[in-house]
Amino acid sequence: MHEYEAKELLAKYGVEIPPGRLALTPDEALKAAKEIGTPVVLKAQVVVAGRGKAGGIKVAKTPEEAYELSKAMFGMNIKGLVVRKIYVTKYVEAEREMYLSLIIDRASRRYLFLASPVGGVDIEEIAKASPEKIKRVYVDPAVGLREFHIRQIGLWLGFRPGTRQWQQISSIVQAMYRVMVEYDAELVESNPLALTKDGDVIPLDARVIVDDNALYRHSDLEKALEEDPRDVTEFEAYAKKIGFHYVELDGDIGIIGNGAGLTMSTMDLVYHFGGRPANFLDIGGGASREVVREAVKVLLKHPRVRVVFINIFGGITRADEVALGVKDALAETGATKKIVVRLKGTNEEQGRAILSEVGVPLFENAEEAAQRAVELARV
Repeated sequence: MHEYEAKELLAKYGVEIPPGRLALTPDEALKAAKEIGTPVVLKAQVVVAGRGKAGGIKVAKTPEEAYELSKAMFGMNIKGLVVRKIYVTKYVEAEREMYLSLIIDRASRRYLFLASPVGGVDIEEIAKASPEKIKRVYVDPAVGLREFHIRQIGLWLGFRPGTRQWQQISSIVQAMYRVMVEYDAELVESNPLALTKDGDVIPLDARVIVDDNALYRHSDLEKALEEDPRDVTEFEAYAKKIGFHYVELDGDIGIIGNGAGLTMSTMDLVYHFGGRPANFLDIGGGASREVVREAVKVLLKHPRVRVVFINIFGGITRADEVALGVKDALAETGATKKIVVRLKGTNEEQGRAILSEVGVPLFENAEEAAQRAVELARV
């Protein structure tokens, strides 16, 4: 979810959040700043962490400054995502910043609260610099959230029972847990969670990640996604439409495999030989000629991809179908990018003959193929 959506969700469960408005244009940012009252914070709405370091969070002291800052922020690129929405929210002065998140600990099959009196930075940085400041509170889903869980978190963050702040932190913890369970979330986080100069505990930022596989259970979220697809690249959106699993990365070697495990190990091989994958693309088991063709076309058209590395172990996926898909993609795009293929399994000889016709080299083992792909990418 975008930050404004996550905050609205927490507010739905009784958490106090700073006043805010969503702006889609500089004029709307100006209007929001006037309505809320300055100073305000302009926050780029992209679903990645580290917006502040990338220039995606600015403080405006006047509505006119909010207008000028938003003009510069709209259209900016943050970690590959273009800023099209800005959340204008009331500036809140913090006495101190804390960290609080709820995740799924799959090893123990329990929910896990991570709490720290130090916030405003990544949890990885806290863990590295001050691991003793992180409190882990496990919640068994069969038992649910109990008062002793809330007590552990509240005391660790420095609040005393019976105070206004205690009631507020209790409300926040309970709301986070309800969002986690009722929305099938993988992460509910506030960083920073602030104790304000006025003595209130308020989430200045909020993140919620919902399991994609559970969206059918949440018609409101499905509708929101239809109206506003999450920040995905052009290639991720196209791949989803075609029906294969694609994740954009920042390298220059395009990766295609069949099966998540094989595709990930192919990426590892590229890293091992000093290369950088441009993507994760799993065509799945039994991929047809048409699916392979579309997958290869995505990478042949990708401006950052220099070499395409295809690693297929054919069981139900036929090698000749893969080879025909590669041949079709080359014919349709007219691309001259280098393609490296390691192809084993059913109808391997037919696949080898087809690829030989179009001048695509076929390798016997994945290590040699990965090494060759990295070498070609450096040329």
